[in-house]
Amino acid sequence: MSKKTLLAILAIALVLGIGLTYRLMMMGTETQSSGAASIGGSFELVNQDGKTVTEKDFAGKYMLIYFGYTYCPDVCPTELQVMGNALDLMPDDLASEVTPVFFTVDPERDTVEAIKAYVPNFHERMVGLTGTVAQTSAAAKTFRVYYAKAIPEGEPQDTDAYLMDHSSFVYLMDRNGQFIRHFNYGTTPEDMAKGITEAVKKNG
Repeated sequence: MSKKTLLAILAIALVLGIGLTYRLMMMGTETQSSGAASIGGSFELVNQDGKTVTEKDFAGKYMLIYFGYTYCPDVCPTELQVMGNALDLMPDDLASEVTPVFFTVDPERDTVEAIKAYVPNFHERMVGLTGTVAQTSAAAKTFRVYYAKAIPEGEPQDTDAYLMDHSSFVYLMDRNGQFIRHFNYGTTPEDMAKGITEAVKKNG
């Protein structure tokens, strides 16, 4: 095979590879933009009052969801405050249809007592959810949430002095627990309130 022919074959392969990559990217985009994104589903956790709850306990209301942990120094409290402020900016009749929910990704430290003391700081109606490591891991997987324990260098594996790396999105789910949209980190309370209000009015 001549060098010229080999280069031609490689060029064709490169074009085909780029096309396939683009198609796969577009398929992922279409899945999310169509509203059929595989975010959300069943879960079984414990709320701040020690009661076992599932997704069925939230049926009939919109859910505004954030995954984080109570020991988070900055990102989590910032996002939870944005959620609370956004609901306070909405008309009361629409805001009452939305339940803000905090899911922990750190069940080893986020006990029922810790969650109960934490969530009222951000909204009087916020629900906090924890559980076993298996339960919280399953919930995070259901909502496609990334998280990992970040142990400081030199600390033992069983230390309590660790942070949690995790994705930081606020999810809006409809009355049937279906994904509607997400809000990126840094969204203002005003923009979040506008987005939620539009969704509630549109979906009824």
